[in-house]
Amino acid sequence: MKKETAMVDFSQFDSLVTLTMHFNNEAICRSAIVETRWGVGEEQDVVCPYCGEHHCTSRKDGRFRCNKCKRNFSCKVGTIFEDSNLPLVKWFVAMYLISSHKKGISSCQLARDINVTQKTAWYMLQKVRSLYAQNTMEPFCGEVECDEVYIGGKEKWKHQSMRTPNTQGRSTKTKTPIFGMMERSSIANDKGEVEFMSYVRAMVVANTKGETLKPIIECCVEQGSTVFTDELNAYSGLANMGYGHRICNHGALQFVCDGAVYTNNIEGFWSHFRRMISGCYHDVSDEHLQSYIDEACFRWNTRKASETERFSNMFDLCIGHVRPNALFRLCGKAA
Repeated sequence: MKKETAMVDFSQFDSLVTLTMHFNNEAICRSAIVETRWGVGEEQDVVCPYCGEHHCTSRKDGRFRCNKCKRNFSCKVGTIFEDSNLPLVKWFVAMYLISSHKKGISSCQLARDINVTQKTAWYMLQKVRSLYAQNTMEPFCGEVECDEVYIGGKEKWKHQSMRTPNTQGRSTKTKTPIFGMMERSSIANDKGEVEFMSYVRAMVVANTKGETLKPIIECCVEQGSTVFTDELNAYSGLANMGYGHRICNHGALQFVCDGAVYTNNIEGFWSHFRRMISGCYHDVSDEHLQSYIDEACFRWNTRKASETERFSNMFDLCIGHVRPNALFRLCGKAA
């Protein structure tokens, strides 16, 4: 007769209070990692993170030993918690706070919330952001909006003597160009009703020339799709590449044409991203800008998911239980 097994029920963690009441010590946190990675009871199959051998044996100290490569390891090996001396309770609380905040959480605020230094909080945020890798395998299809934005300080706020000449418009002297694509889609809500949903993908680019943007579109957007853009010359020639290209001329103050030709959705994402940077993080270096973009895309693509779903999926990512791309359509398309 098999022993009954009980996996961690993540649906119960609908608030920070319920989370901290359950994960209140190191042993429970470790047990949750072990159960989620390898199962429980007689069905448990511990896999060595070094050689991939199955059915590793447990030790009295709580670690495991591989019978093939003879190496000892803990449940944290192969996760973002590896080589971290922080209590897992603080990691779990930090993960919940990071996943539940709509516009993110700064390292200073996180440091105050879980009682660590700002440097440690920034390290934790960077480790979590490394899990937000965007899906590059599944191409967009149907109706896709494309647009570009420039992130950087505005010259008009600088003293006249400190301004960089010829930086207006699309200059990259003091600003970094970002290219984004947004697929118009739909999902089924809790009531079974179909409602609009959009999924975004964005990345730092060297420039906004056609030779840079077109290969990205060709890689990330399925041929035959309808692409909506503004009048930027870089997008010319998309029709010859197998796309239905519709243009909304912003220079002529055209923002919606024929009822469906617009880029308002992707521009709404840019507005959300700018508010996240200016209101929460205040300043982002070019070196780490892409990781912040990945975070913003994750938050946008999972905005209709509950805090429970976000934390559950983030937990699976943290322990390597699922691939980063599995988060891309957390809400799922409507059938």
